[in-house]
Amino acid sequence: MFSILIPTWNNLDLLKLCVRSIRKNSHLSHQIIIHVNDGSDGTLDWVKSEQLAHTYSPQNVGICLAVNEAAMLAQNDYILYLNDDMYCCPGWDSALVEKLRTLDTDLFMLSGTMIEPKDTHNPCVIVSNYGSDVANFDEQRLLKDLPGHHMQDWYGATWPPTLVHKRWWFKVGGYSSELSPGMSSDNDFSMKLWHAGCRIFLGVGSSLVYHFQCKSTGKVVKNNGTRQFLHKWGIRQSVFDHYYLRRGQIASGLTLAEPEDTREFRWQVLRSDLKRRLS
Repeated sequence: MFSILIPTWNNLDLLKLCVRSIRKNSHLSHQIIIHVNDGSDGTLDWVKSEQLAHTYSPQNVGICLAVNEAAMLAQNDYILYLNDDMYCCPGWDSALVEKLRTLDTDLFMLSGTMIEPKDTHNPCVIVSNYGSDVANFDEQRLLKDLPGHHMQDWYGATWPPTLVHKRWWFKVGGYSSELSPGMSSDNDFSMKLWHAGCRIFLGVGSSLVYHFQCKSTGKVVKNNGTRQFLHKWGIRQSVFDHYYLRRGQIASGLTLAEPEDTREFRWQVLRSDLKRRLS
């Protein structure tokens, strides 16, 4: 059903758990494609031993190049980008497929809903602590509690796990390499879809994954993604998230409208332009 892209950078234990969760908890059969960055911890040997489709770079090339390379091996019509520090809960894929069946277009972005151990004040996330790493992950308690974890569908799909049609992945050019190693690349990809005419950016509240949080981004030298986004698109990333994607609002339908032309919106666009000119 899906071609699942998983970039990884020396997170072998997390990757093993991620792949096991896909195999154990998926209702449908999916193609798993790993991009191995570096792999000096034994990741490459393990991926080969599991006969997983994979691409490889001898050094860390970041998220953008990694997912684009992996996407070249996609065999299915739908591409799903998943982080290696995610555990897919039972029913995660069937909830996405059920939502897919309500759409009359192949131009969309759907996201699963993350359960995270730490509260970062993200309205799109369920906060509940089941461990910060593989060593202290309480899988059994998570599975027991799962029926009680549910969110309503929400607007603003951007973060993994994200699902798009393969045709549109390649039509907009995948992830932008100028944002390597990857800060703000998710928002940039959403903006490229918006400019292509996409108005369905929907988080599916019943598609749940547990996210261990920042296991790769925490060890990489970050690009200034917010500044790059501003100079590329002419508005601040926060303006795009709030006024275009309506990030975190409860979804009242499938399709987003154009930003409402209010005085506040015009002021935020003007502020973005001033900041871009002065930076």
